[in-house]
Amino acid sequence: MAKSILVVEDQEDNRRILRDLLTSRGYDLIEVTDGLAGVEAARREKPDLILMDIQLPGIDGYEATRRIKAEPDLAGVTIIAVTSYALSGDEQKALEAGCDDYVAKPFSPRKLLAKIEQYLNNGKTS
Repeated sequence: MAKSILVVEDQEDNRRILRDLLTSRGYDLIEVTDGLAGVEAARREKPDLILMDIQLPGIDGYEATRRIKAEPDLAGVTIIAVTSYALSGDEQKALEAGCDDYVAKPFSPRKLLAKIEQYLNNGKTS
C-alpha cells in the first residue's frame, strides 16, 4: 500500500512541483490549499506525512501544525514545513509550533525527496 502525503500549499505552481515529484515515486497525495482544510484533511485521511506551507489563507501553517499535533491520533505524524519563510528564527518558530523538520523554498527536489523518504522509511531523522 502506497504511503500518503498531505500537501498543505496554497500556490498551484508549488503544488504541481510537489505532485510531480511525489507521484513519480508512487506516493498517494492529498492536496489542500489552506490551513483549516489541512487540519480537516489530516483528521479525515490520517496521512503518513504532511508537507506544510507556513503562509496560508485562514490559519497559518504554525497554527495548523499545533492543531494537528494536539490530536492524540495525529501527534506522531511527521510534519515538514516547506516554506519561503527563511529568515533567521523562522526554522526555530516552525519547530516550536510542532513541525518535525524544515525546508526553505526554493528547495532541491532531490534533497526534499531524500528527507521525505528518510522519515517514511526509517522513522525520524537526526
